[in-house]
This record gives sequence, structure tokens and C-alpha cells, in this order.
Amino acid sequence: MVSSQTLSLAHRRAAAAWAADCAARVLPLFEAETSDERIRDAIERAYAFSRGELGAAGQVQCRVDAVRAASSASSPAGAAAARAAAQAAAVAHMGAHALGAAAYAAQAAGLALPADPEAVDDEVRWQLGVLTPHARTALRQLPRLGTDDGGPLGSGLLTTGVRGQVISIIQAHSCAH
Repeated sequence: MVSSQTLSLAHRRAAAAWAADCAARVLPLFEAETSDERIRDAIERAYAFSRGELGAAGQVQCRVDAVRAASSASSPAGAAAARAAAQAAAVAHMGAHALGAAAYAAQAAGLALPADPEAVDDEVRWQLGVLTPHARTALRQLPRLGTDDGGPLGSGLLTTGVRGQVISIIQAHSCAH
């Protein structure tokens, strides 16, 4: 049985472009700490998938490589930026990872600017501002955070703390428009 968090191929492609945008925006936080190219590669591959230039095959390994690259970051912000890229790469297999990419990117922005209480909210506003109508339609197909254990929106790392708050805000905004 396919999870409701998977989405159709067309919806995954739309969500992948947005997820890659979210991850690319915080990429400098990771690249300032290391010359590891796996994170940039994960983002580029997510964009290529979104354009139909790559299929889902190979994206699992790309995600695994990006998760491993997160350990080369020297700060929590850099590691969160790397995880945003890993989530963006994983959209090829399961569309719900797009929300994970946005959540980790917003967390990275907040960690990079701990003295700015608006950093996470500013990032989420930017993310919502670049959300295309097609990607918004894709996100509307996903179950609400914490209601379906068939993927990353079930119980786990995306459901709590800043990441859970960010996903809840994005889902509320996506369904309101």
C-alpha cells in the first residue's frame, strides 16, 4: 500500500522544486563550515528531479549521503542546513519530505541567528512567499502533521519542537489559500 504521504509524481516534482529552494537558501550556512559537496549535490539533484531530468532511483543514496555530510558541519545551524538538503533529495520518493526540508531550513535560520527572535518566522514567511500554486496544491494532498504514521509526518523528528511548529504553520497556510 502506498502512503498518503508519497504524493503523485507530478506533485512530488512540484514539491521538490520548493523544497530545493528552501534548502538552497540556507546552504551557505553549511558551506561556510566545510567544503563537502554532497549537500550542494543533493539540492541540485532535487532541482533536476523537479524538472523531470532525474527519476526517483538514486535519490535514496543521495539522501543518505547528505545525512552523512551533516556530521561534517561544525555548528547546529550547518547541520540543520544539511538535513534540509537531505529532506529535499528525499522528496523524489515521498512528497512529505518537502515539509521536512522547509522545517530544517527554518530551524537552520533560527540557529544561525539566535539573538533574532524573528529569524524562524522570517524564514517561514519567505518559504510561503516562494510557494508556487502547483507546490501548494501538492502540499494540500498531505495528511496533517502527526495524523498518519505512514511517513515523515507521523511521529518522529519532524513532529516536535521548531520543526513541528514550522510544518504546522505551513500546512495551515497552504490549506487556507
